[in-house]
Amino acid sequence: MKVIHIISHTDLDGVTAAAVAWHRYFNNGYLIKVSLTGYGDVDNLVLECLKKKENFVVLDLFCQRTQTVDMLDKEFEFPSEPVFFDHHKTTEERFPNRPWAKVDTSMCAAKVYFKWLSERDFLKGKKKEDLAGLVEIANDRDLWIGKIPESRLWQAYITMCGPYSLFARLAADPSPKLARWEHEGTTQFVKMQEERFKRALEEISGADKDLMFVKPNILEFGDVSDFCGLVLDKMENPPLLVAVANRRPQGDWSVSLRSRNALAGRIVGLLKDGRKVRGGGHADAAALYFPPNYSEELIKDSLQSAIKAVKEQEQSAGPTLGDLLKGIKD
Repeated sequence: MKVIHIISHTDLDGVTAAAVAWHRYFNNGYLIKVSLTGYGDVDNLVLECLKKKENFVVLDLFCQRTQTVDMLDKEFEFPSEPVFFDHHKTTEERFPNRPWAKVDTSMCAAKVYFKWLSERDFLKGKKKEDLAGLVEIANDRDLWIGKIPESRLWQAYITMCGPYSLFARLAADPSPKLARWEHEGTTQFVKMQEERFKRALEEISGADKDLMFVKPNILEFGDVSDFCGLVLDKMENPPLLVAVANRRPQGDWSVSLRSRNALAGRIVGLLKDGRKVRGGGHADAAALYFPPNYSEELIKDSLQSAIKAVKEQEQSAGPTLGDLLKGIKD
């Protein structure tokens, strides 16, 4: 019995990558298992695959524990192709040159995977054309290129219906063109989303100059990227870091971080320990996962302390963080 376990992220990039994998393996002799998840669970899912000797592919995610990576390096007999396809800067920095991982920070993970498959002619015909268009939409969204307006509507689809619903749609029909009712529904949702953003800004208007900390239950799942883009790009005096906290059903905390000057990635590097606090992502778009016993105030204090540490590092190195930010803007 051949089972392939597709493990991917829950955002548009991750769902698109999972759909590409589905169409690669569907009707190709495999039973397909799909897990859409985050950094907090990826290690356990990979270890489960290793224990069961189950075929797997991990997309838009990477292991957080060095012990898991060591096990993969030493004990796992890999097939001739990579089993991890990622694009996050933290992956490239912490675990470079793994033969079992394909990492390219110049494009989204779905595009990394699609490009690798296309170069080997694993996808053909109309399905390949549809997936190519879908991958470009995910790439536009995940890298904040902003040239494809519909990419925000596709992200709204996930916010409205959840990642598994969108995955089911793309497994059944990978067309990158939204149906009339899909376009109407997601467009209406974006208008309502703008109202939520307005209320959120009113509730957190007292944020300090370095950190805007958004408490749970203010924004909905999937609002984070658009809201943080609004704060960082359109506010007259934006904070250095925006953090959106949400308590997950299992009790732990998911904290999404956004910045514009590589601060988010540095904060993750300072705070994650691979045991209690996990995380990963890009230089300016990352996430941390805190244990259930952490309070909102403790999380906020941890972020403020990390920002302070980064600023002190910059000062001791010569130019201040403010000088660097000014240089980038100029």
